[in-house]
Amino acid sequence: MLRLAPVLIPVACALLALAPSKAPGNQASPGRPNVLLLLVDDLKPALGCYGDRHAHTPHLDKLAARGMRFELAYCNQAVCAPSRFTLMLGAHSTATGLYGLGNKLRRSHPKAVTMPQFFAKHGYRTESMGKIFHIGHGNEGDPESFSVPHFHDKVIEYLDPASTEGGKLTREEAYFTNQQLDRIHSLPRGAAFESTDSQDGDYADGRVAAEAVKRLQAAKKRKAPFFMAVGFVRPHLPFSAPRKYWDLHNPSKLPLARNEDHPADSPKIAHKRAGEIAMYSPVPRRNEDYTVALKRKLVHGYYASVSYMDAQIGKVIAELDRLDLARNTIIALWGDHGFHLGDLGIWTKHTNYEQANRIPLLLVAPGVTKQGTVTRQLAESVDLFPTLAELAGLPAPKVPQPLSGTSLVPVLNDPARRVRDHAFHCYPRRGGVIGRAIRTERYRMVEWKRPGAPARTAQYELYDYKDHPVEQKNLAPGQGKVLARLKEILARYPEAVAR
Repeated sequence: MLRLAPVLIPVACALLALAPSKAPGNQASPGRPNVLLLLVDDLKPALGCYGDRHAHTPHLDKLAARGMRFELAYCNQAVCAPSRFTLMLGAHSTATGLYGLGNKLRRSHPKAVTMPQFFAKHGYRTESMGKIFHIGHGNEGDPESFSVPHFHDKVIEYLDPASTEGGKLTREEAYFTNQQLDRIHSLPRGAAFESTDSQDGDYADGRVAAEAVKRLQAAKKRKAPFFMAVGFVRPHLPFSAPRKYWDLHNPSKLPLARNEDHPADSPKIAHKRAGEIAMYSPVPRRNEDYTVALKRKLVHGYYASVSYMDAQIGKVIAELDRLDLARNTIIALWGDHGFHLGDLGIWTKHTNYEQANRIPLLLVAPGVTKQGTVTRQLAESVDLFPTLAELAGLPAPKVPQPLSGTSLVPVLNDPARRVRDHAFHCYPRRGGVIGRAIRTERYRMVEWKRPGAPARTAQYELYDYKDHPVEQKNLAPGQGKVLARLKEILARYPEAVAR
């Protein structure tokens, strides 16, 4: 993997030029910018700034116009907990072995230094609210990562008792609150969607936005720079949002998937049916039992949830501007993974396909990024750790865990620059098989194999995205030269750590 030499001096100088030198009560020392890290659960690039004409996302569109939008950004594993570990550790899950929702970071990597811990070591006050690390499925997050206690709120939330069979504990509520984990399937299913006459603050994302506003106001009065991670849960299921956000979208005009079959000639190990979506009512277990009305309701709920989340982020950015903190604050917007909306007959995530792995990534760095810039540089979640450190003028991270990321600062200075020619991601399956993927600007190759098993046991997928944004046919059997070239790239990576 190509790595470029750090460019700490010009970045620091650019930020220094914009930083106020003697502003009374200003929380940031000259040359040391704040960091506002915005995390969104299950967010694919279903945003107006990414060309989605069905989206209603005015606040994120404005944020994109302030800095750089990455057209080809990818998570490193399309599962909530592992994806967040890769972001915070700057390390691939194939290097750490953290593949699961219930993996506990400090049990397997007690000396790991996360991104916020690294910033804290360099004088930052680190805070978190909302969904940052995954809490649930037996996982308690990582309190050690932040200077002050985490502000936690709900992921699974309903206001209407009818959504929970009269107020009962549902399966997904139990998972995300670490309750009755030994009897999940005896619990009722909660509703997949909910539209209520409610206020923004009646659901978790509204409360998280309000807390972020308070934290920014307090940060304004301090001298220490802040690293603030703010996590929003919608559009994660259930699609619970105030009715006014549902009303922004005409369900009859929202797109339904055209191709609901797995890619032709693709290996069964790559396929998915049911899964997480079947934990919600009234979703049937068999794809052939989905009605058009149900599909349309699910798609409507997703877009409504994105609009609700967008409005909450708008409140946080507005307060950052009102407090005059934006001129010395790096802003990063990151989706933890993508989301299938019926394409290939798949709903939610948990695959190695494009819709589950492509994410939105927006970066605004005062004095570095130019307004409204777009790049086709392939980027990964693991790249944010070294990128934010360099933008802040900190030394290149040297931490106990194996760093996998590459700084994107050269690209922020020039959208045409390239620091890598591919992105890497993976997905584990039962039986110890792991699918490791190489995504170039045009192709994706996936190798399905048990770590350490002979190469002859591997199964391969190859897809060409030049003409089709959704996988149509596995081209691996007939594209030997392309497959060989991508195998060479994959061979640069160490064998995956077993689950």
